[in-house]
Amino acid sequence: MPDKTRCWWCGADPLYIDYHDKEWGVPLHDDQKLFEMLLLEGFQAGLSWITILRKRENFRKAFRDFDPEVIAKFGKRDIERLMNDEGIVRNRLKVEGSVLNAKACLTLQQEGQTFDSFLWQFTGGKTLRAPSLTREQIQPKTLESDRMSKELLRRGFKFVGSTICYAFMQATGMVDDHIEGCWKYRKQSLPG
Repeated sequence: MPDKTRCWWCGADPLYIDYHDKEWGVPLHDDQKLFEMLLLEGFQAGLSWITILRKRENFRKAFRDFDPEVIAKFGKRDIERLMNDEGIVRNRLKVEGSVLNAKACLTLQQEGQTFDSFLWQFTGGKTLRAPSLTREQIQPKTLESDRMSKELLRRGFKFVGSTICYAFMQATGMVDDHIEGCWKYRKQSLPG
């Protein structure tokens, strides 16, 4: 859809445009999809997001649709399988961290909390929007992402620094950072 003005970062790549138009900033409340996005954001650290998008289907196959119950049971053989899978990002610390994240996610759920309610508590259960937003105003992290990161780390999650958490919050609609001029930009709702 070249006729629409979009956020600068998606450029002209059709995969990026589709992601921008259909996913980025759209509130996500499915536990398994949230877990998928958290893992993918962790794998993205140090790389471009388009690299992850291009490998996402391979990730889904390799990580069994990002089912935490399945991933939590991954052993040495699974780790080696993943390390030999050219279709994903083969970083041992991130692969092993995914297993730890699955276990931490299950622990959270065993405590009676959905992953959705746990994560969305950091935005008060709503999408945060700035009253106006330009490219220059977007920050790499916020107080909310700092709090989310600190709590995830405390609970044993890996690759969940504040910058990763903020990118995750943008991706899953906890934060709407579409900039002014983008066809998806919406002003903050003012109390009234």
